[in-house]
Amino acid sequence: MSDPLSEVITLLRPRTVFSKGISGAGRWAVRYSDFGEPSFCTVIAGSCRLAVDGQPVVTLEAGDFILLPATPGFTISGFEPVEPTFIDPKVAPAATEEVRHGAQEGEPDVRLLGGYFVFDSPDRDLLVSMLPAMIHARGVKRLSALVQFVGEETSERRLGRDLVLARLVEILLVEALRWSEGDDAPPGLLRGLGDARLAEAMRQIHGDPARAWTIAELAKKAALSRSSFFDRFSRAVGQSPMDYLVSWRMALAKDMLRRGELDIADVAERVGYKSASAFSTAFSRHVGERPGRFARTRPA
Repeated sequence: MSDPLSEVITLLRPRTVFSKGISGAGRWAVRYSDFGEPSFCTVIAGSCRLAVDGQPVVTLEAGDFILLPATPGFTISGFEPVEPTFIDPKVAPAATEEVRHGAQEGEPDVRLLGGYFVFDSPDRDLLVSMLPAMIHARGVKRLSALVQFVGEETSERRLGRDLVLARLVEILLVEALRWSEGDDAPPGLLRGLGDARLAEAMRQIHGDPARAWTIAELAKKAALSRSSFFDRFSRAVGQSPMDYLVSWRMALAKDMLRRGELDIADVAERVGYKSASAFSTAFSRHVGERPGRFARTRPA
């Protein structure tokens, strides 16, 4: 049985993990500008405030976990008002030791372990758009443990470090996204998978993307009428079933083209097009450039 969530994470290709300890005491606040890459943190002890652009302000407590798949600007602070110190993560040097904000002496009011990584996918924007903008989990021990493992692996620099980190981040993403699926998720992949009937149709699309699916066939898989399926899918996933099918086909095509293991005709066949020319037309319309040029300019 196809697993859409695992396939999306595999295509995102997370890599290059960096992590560090962060602590704060007294009056302190730090404002980070828009970063764009995925970031995460877990609170080891104490508490603080987090204000992510476009999201409600939250109080973080020990055991909390945060994941931002495309990190926007945010402010993290203590509870006393103070003008935040501005940091541009794109130009600031990466810290090699724990970063301390506010009062430098004495026990901190909060200790966090955080970090970031990158998605090495040519279709990252589409895939990230399927995920929630922010995941806030409370008391999920598996997530906190995974972040701790990431921190240990990044600091020890042992043999096989890059492979271990890539796998740890994949598991971290799966655990975080499992926790956030359901009716409360924003429109996208997770909300669709949280609906048992829609999930079956999505698994069919992912399991056989080359098939010439129709709304009627997918509605039957979901045990819904055509109109009910179309409306329910569009509301939950944020795009129509056929648009989702095309988007997924193009995500797969981009990955195949980037790998360079198949010629364009073979890629076309694998994603449901009867000819290379038909595929080239659809790809150019969706991506903005022809598949041959995409393959040449996006090396593996």
